[in-house]
Amino acid sequence: MAGDTFRRYELKYKVPNEIFPLFLKDLLEYMEIDDYSKETGYYLITNIYYDTPDDALIRMSLAKPTYKEKLRLRSYGVPNRKTKCFIEIKKKYKGLVSKRRITAPLERADAYLAGQDDLENIHSMNHQMLHEMDYFRSVYPVVPKLFLSYERKALYGKEDPEFRVTFDQNITVRRHDLQLDKGVYGRVLLTDCKLMEVKVLGAVPIWFAHLLSKYSIYPTSFSKYGTEYMQYVRDQGVNTSGFAPAAVGEAD
Repeated sequence: MAGDTFRRYELKYKVPNEIFPLFLKDLLEYMEIDDYSKETGYYLITNIYYDTPDDALIRMSLAKPTYKEKLRLRSYGVPNRKTKCFIEIKKKYKGLVSKRRITAPLERADAYLAGQDDLENIHSMNHQMLHEMDYFRSVYPVVPKLFLSYERKALYGKEDPEFRVTFDQNITVRRHDLQLDKGVYGRVLLTDCKLMEVKVLGAVPIWFAHLLSKYSIYPTSFSKYGTEYMQYVRDQGVNTSGFAPAAVGEAD
C-alpha cells in the first residue's frame, strides 16, 4: 500500500533488564509475539528525523502544545537505495496519535525530502497524503537532523489484536552520516532497561494494569528524539532549565 493512516494512544514505560524476562513470560499468557519478532527475536527499525535548521519542531514539541507534528523517514532494517521506505508525518492531539505515511524507494524518498523529486509518477501513490507531505514541507523548511535506530520486539493481544505492546532496545543515535543506507552506529541512549510502548485504542486491559502493578512498572516521559535533543543541547553548552521536563516524553 502506498499510503497508510494509523490512530491510537501511546503510553511509555521503562522495564529494567533484570525483570524483563519474567514480565515478558507473564505477558505471553495474554499476548502473542508478532511474525516479524518470531523470526529474529527483535527486528530493526531505522529512522531519519527531519527538522528546521533551528530545530523548531522539536522545540515546539518540548513546550507541550496541544497539537504537534513531526516528519521522519523510516525503514525496517538497513535499506539499499532501491528499498521501499516510509515517509511519515506523525501528529499528536490531546494524547491521540495519528500517523500518515507514503511509500517510496529510498533514493526517491531522499530526493523528495531534499526538494528534488515530486514523487508524482510512483504507481499507486496516495496523492492526498502526498499533498499533505507537500504542505508540511512548505510550512517547515526541513532538513535531516538525526539518525535514530532501535531493535524492537512486538506483541499483540490474543483477545484484542489492536492492543499492542513493543519493547525497544539498543536505541542508537547520531547527527552525522544522515542516510539510512549508511548502517547502524552511533551513541546508545539506554543500556539498563527496555523501552516499552503500549499502543491502544482505548483503556488498557485490566490484566495488563495488574501486571504493571505486580512488577512496579510506572509510566515514563521518555522520548527517543526528545531525550537525544536535550542531551545534544546540553553538550553544546545550552542552558536547558527553560525546558519542561515532562515534555520530553511528548516529543517522540
